[in-house]
Amino acid sequence: MSPKSLLPCLVVAVLALLPLHAAARTCNVAIGSNDAMQFDKQEIRIAADCTQVKLTLRHTGALPAEVMGHNWVLTTTANLEALATAAGKLPASSDHVPKGDARVLAASKVVGGGQSTTVTFSTSALRKGGDYTFFCSVPGHWMMMKGKLVFG
Repeated sequence: MSPKSLLPCLVVAVLALLPLHAAARTCNVAIGSNDAMQFDKQEIRIAADCTQVKLTLRHTGALPAEVMGHNWVLTTTANLEALATAAGKLPASSDHVPKGDARVLAASKVVGGGQSTTVTFSTSALRKGGDYTFFCSVPGHWMMMKGKLVFG
């Protein structure tokens, strides 16, 4: 084959790959927490075309993590209570997240006043219209610190 005849094949191959690359979309989300055990959002909406989410948790309070730390954990609403109970029994060194637990769809580390953390997760485990809850899994926090995640 001559170089001239290879050019159309190369162009077609490159164009075929472009939609796959262009389809990937990271959506950025920010949520705050405070010393009064509150998130500043009751609901987070993620567009259906987001392939991953980059969530930043900011602790706007002043108390250190040992006293009033918070994290952000995502699970199905059906698993919330059981997961929160299991997480609450874990030591602080685990960030109160059970390692390898399939009920955990995403989780951040625990942060204290003035700190922030970011967690990036794929939306591949989420389905449009699914029932998802985010919460703080630090012992005693989840009943007050929770909200809905809507995908799609």
